[in-house]
Amino acid sequence: MNESFYITTPIYYVNDVPHIGHAYTTVAADVMARYKRLVGEDVYFLTGTDEHGQKVEKTAGGKGLRPREFVDSIVPRYKELWRLLNVSNDDFIRTTEERHKKSVQHLFRVLQEKGDIYKGEYEDWYCIPCESFWTSLQLKEGNKCPDCGRPVEKLKEESYFFRMSKYEKPLLEHIETHPDFVGPESRRNEIVSFIKTGLRDLSISRTTFKWGIPVPGDERHVIYVWLDALTNYITALGYPNTDDEKFKKFWPEENPVAVHVIGKDILRFHAVYWPCFLLAAGLPLPKTIMSHGWWTIEGEKMSKSRGNVVDPYAVVEELDRHGIGVDGFRYFLMREVPFGLDGDYSREALVSRINSDLANDLGNLHFRTVNMIEKYLGGEVPDKPDYEKINRMYPGWFPLKPSGDLAAVPMFFNISMKSMSFNNALQGMFDWVSSLNKVIDYSAPWTLAKSDKEEDKALLKAVLGVSAQALKASAVLLSPFMPSKMQMIWEQLGHTEPLSSMRIDITNPYFFIYEKGQKIKRGPAPFPRIETERIKALKAASEQKSKSPQPPFDKGGQKGDLSIDDFMKVDLRVGKILEAERVPKSDKLIKMRIDIGEETRQIVGGIGKAYSPEGLVGRTVVVVANLKPVRLMGIESQGMVLAAGDVNTLKLAGFGAGDDAGKPAPGTRVK
Repeated sequence: MNESFYITTPIYYVNDVPHIGHAYTTVAADVMARYKRLVGEDVYFLTGTDEHGQKVEKTAGGKGLRPREFVDSIVPRYKELWRLLNVSNDDFIRTTEERHKKSVQHLFRVLQEKGDIYKGEYEDWYCIPCESFWTSLQLKEGNKCPDCGRPVEKLKEESYFFRMSKYEKPLLEHIETHPDFVGPESRRNEIVSFIKTGLRDLSISRTTFKWGIPVPGDERHVIYVWLDALTNYITALGYPNTDDEKFKKFWPEENPVAVHVIGKDILRFHAVYWPCFLLAAGLPLPKTIMSHGWWTIEGEKMSKSRGNVVDPYAVVEELDRHGIGVDGFRYFLMREVPFGLDGDYSREALVSRINSDLANDLGNLHFRTVNMIEKYLGGEVPDKPDYEKINRMYPGWFPLKPSGDLAAVPMFFNISMKSMSFNNALQGMFDWVSSLNKVIDYSAPWTLAKSDKEEDKALLKAVLGVSAQALKASAVLLSPFMPSKMQMIWEQLGHTEPLSSMRIDITNPYFFIYEKGQKIKRGPAPFPRIETERIKALKAASEQKSKSPQPPFDKGGQKGDLSIDDFMKVDLRVGKILEAERVPKSDKLIKMRIDIGEETRQIVGGIGKAYSPEGLVGRTVVVVANLKPVRLMGIESQGMVLAAGDVNTLKLAGFGAGDDAGKPAPGTRVK
């Protein structure tokens, strides 16, 4: 029987339109759901919307709408965003649904019958945006909410109360005996400190507004929005029918499987109120309540008044224009900041992460592996690479064998994923990808392919076989983060079944081994590079002046004054020479294949009297990447390498040969 895994996002309050914070929480939950499916677990993934409360009633009235009309106009925005972000939720719950109303009213009656609900009168300070009561001692200066800083109102009304104080000790005991119940540890410590200050009985009904679920038997009252909202997690599993197969599977009496993924601003409600409700109802508690931090925008708090709220729709639309799509956004969210800590968003950081990790590292491994297998091995992937041969040839690089350290890569990935350390999991994977790129660089398959030696032919197959298997493993393990792009790579590696249907035993290092005779199918690059907005702006400015006369050149060959706009017309890129050979019947021309990041160019240069082809392979040079192609001795040249000196003593401009440590990656702009 497969293990079960139940994961939820918070249900999002419909008074807000979705922003980067909503996207972050939901993508994180989706990544976990997809990974658990990948490793063979039976997954149920829930998200939804929180639609009741005084805030909604007031906002709807301000727009001249009834509350139901208002929430019905907002909910599709969330559903459409999750579709856009490729979120694989199994259910979407709305608190206005009849199934939820029945569930909440049943839970209320259960608590009432146990003597844990009583009627009284409540008077205290109330924050409408937070739906929270505060004592005068808890308020900030000026009678402001300690959570959101907005003004509070003095509220006195008849109310039903839940005896939360009764569950203070049982809750503390549970947290102490279940260290993973609240995460990360810093948040756990906050919750323990809060509980130890003493839990008060909780007001769980309101009479000052009507937009909510009525208290059973007393419809003058509506049920407090947090008792209403939190119950969604069991409503979706069939509660109050606890004999339902879905409920028994995903909310079991023993060995809990539920993980709630939330923002730190609602931790107290989930880690204090919710478990107290469950303890009172005699229901099991979830396994983990995992809270994450907030996103700032270029170092500033995100707010509507500042106009810096990040719209996920706009981000994805922009990435689509660059051929990256939603997967670049998903990757950035999970890679940029350790889950649980606050993170900072900027467009520059997004572009940098995509270019460095996805275009340069993974994109380079993909491009070279697929192209060289097609070119040198007729498209057929070696099924039994000689790992030991590579290790003997390149000791100390990366132990590429299907036992030991290679098996440790997916194992480390799994350990990181279990603790929701997404950035650690991704860091480990991309360290691996970088190692494979170095093995390719130093083994130089393009040189081995020209050799007649049997040992070189065997090494060529070994290197490309290892590269293919590493690329396959990368596509599988990274698919929870980037499902669409990894499917693209998966298909180019010759697989026909959907990657989403793949199930692996993470303890078995052979899940990436190829069958004999399997062929790759070359296709488009999954991760083209993105140019920064500054470069785009400068290019646009240059284009506006393109009709003006060019700066003059004097008779001595010295150029006149050149504007920055004119200079920016020249697209200088870091390039790495992958292959080099002399052009027949020429003592000066050398044909080179140069990696410039998003593509490989064929460039012919007149450097043959100063350099031998063998001495050029592996060098990092500067390439003029936006020259019109020309033909030299019948061979197309798609750019120019920069050099200084006369024909016999030329010196290439660049970064030298040898170790790549500290060198800019191919494709990096030279400016």
